Amino acid sequence: MRRIEKTKALELYNSANLLDLGEDADDMRKELHPKGVVTFIVDRNINYTNVCVNRCTFCAFYRDEDSADAYLLGNDEIFKKIDETLDLGGTQILMQGGIHPKLDIVYYTNLLREIKKRYDINVHGFSPPEITYLSEKHHLTVRETLMVLKKAGLDSIPGGGAEILSDRVREILSPKKIKSSQWLRVMEEAHNIGMRTTATMMFGSVETPEDIIEHLDAIRSLQDRTGGFTAFIPWSFQPGNTEISEKWEVRSGKLKGNSKLKTATAADYLRVLALSRLYLDNIENIQASWVTQGLKMAQVALRFGANDFGSTMIEENVVKAAGISYCVTKDDIIDAVKSAGFKAAQRDTYYKIIKKF
Repeated sequence: MRRIEKTKALELYNSANLLDLGEDADDMRKELHPKGVVTFIVDRNINYTNVCVNRCTFCAFYRDEDSADAYLLGNDEIFKKIDETLDLGGTQILMQGGIHPKLDIVYYTNLLREIKKRYDINVHGFSPPEITYLSEKHHLTVRETLMVLKKAGLDSIPGGGAEILSDRVREILSPKKIKSSQWLRVMEEAHNIGMRTTATMMFGSVETPEDIIEHLDAIRSLQDRTGGFTAFIPWSFQPGNTEISEKWEVRSGKLKGNSKLKTATAADYLRVLALSRLYLDNIENIQASWVTQGLKMAQVALRFGANDFGSTMIEENVVKAAGISYCVTKDDIIDAVKSAGFKAAQRDTYYKIIKKF
């Protein structure tokens, strides 16, 4: 399929018939994954702390350090969660937390070493904001920081913290968080030292269609240079319990007093998903987001370009804090994939098939 450029992508976003767009994305999925296999991974999100100095306006999860419900998990609690994950057939833990001002690189390296000493499990953790924070705190380059973490046991990096790769949007959503260029720099350095990562996009807040296209183009351009992204995961902003939900009108960027944001519709989600599949012609896997959309919509997503059902997410806390809490089991995912007309297969972090169902 001929590569779509930004002008054409914007035209498709604004005016393409949704079903036609979905059909084109489905055709591309079939080209890339002709055997009709939909993958998923058994893993657990371990949010080791909810303390965060960034205080993003779209986030309902973070707490200030002196908050009554602020926490930092002890190693024994983390090990218990890993034990439970392995008992359920898990192969990966996703370690993500807030930017805790009292945690340094010694904390992270010690934790990684202790995990690797005890368990044979992939540690997919510490997104670009966490890595950039450690880099700046210890006056290390991003590459040096990544090398230290990799040596201690970090295997791969999640795409968290991307939101929309537009500094105009980031100034509204997360003015204290890293800039777009810093997120991209962490990912490029990770790829250059042999670490694979995922890429994400959170849409449906104050961005414009042009911002969405710029985000996709930044991801595609980096993938052209490095080939290090294993998958792309678009998901829709969940406004519940967030600061910005009381201040901004969705997509406009205009202050609206106490009016609430409206979450992206199912049609919005499918449009962005399909466009992502078509635009990111160099990323093999596109993940459906049952976490924000629910199981039924994730099934529909499989006909709009998605070929991966994501994770069983034995535990998930960030989206849950915004008032969205879908819970599915491994069997639920297998049944959903099969009933949508596909073959289900469990994979590892690197999309290697472990078991077919």
